[in-house]
Amino acid sequence: GLRNIIGGLKNAKQSRKWSRDRAADIEEGSASLDGPNDPLSFVMVSAAEEAFNDFETPYGTFNGLKREGEDIVKKEFPSLSHAILQMSRYEDNFVEEGLDLLREEGKDDEGIERSRRRINRRDAARAVSEALTDETLCDKTVEVWTQVR
Repeated sequence: GLRNIIGGLKNAKQSRKWSRDRAADIEEGSASLDGPNDPLSFVMVSAAEEAFNDFETPYGTFNGLKREGEDIVKKEFPSLSHAILQMSRYEDNFVEEGLDLLREEGKDDEGIERSRRRINRRDAARAVSEALTDETLCDKTVEVWTQVR
């Protein structure tokens, strides 16, 4: 399913780029399908590795499936600009809404237990909408949370 969705997005962008290039008679050669003012093409929301216990499913482990989806975006569609947001565990009852979004790229453990990170669902939605226009997230994978509980 994910391959079909992203493949359709890629085809639409390729067609639009081809039409734009042909109409303007612009030099070819750019591998990117985004225009100079386009936001990110795709924001993938995934679960952080420590957000849930890893368990077996009929198709593999939970975390294995999440990382496989991320790899599809990164490796099979390199011409689409993307951001992968690995959300910490959602917590609506004990994590206040509207807190500052905290992001971490890579695995930099500074003594904080990553499994204790939490985020309110509305803050997670805000993180996704902000990521669409945040050029610093282009082609990156970041973990997102608002509070450690």
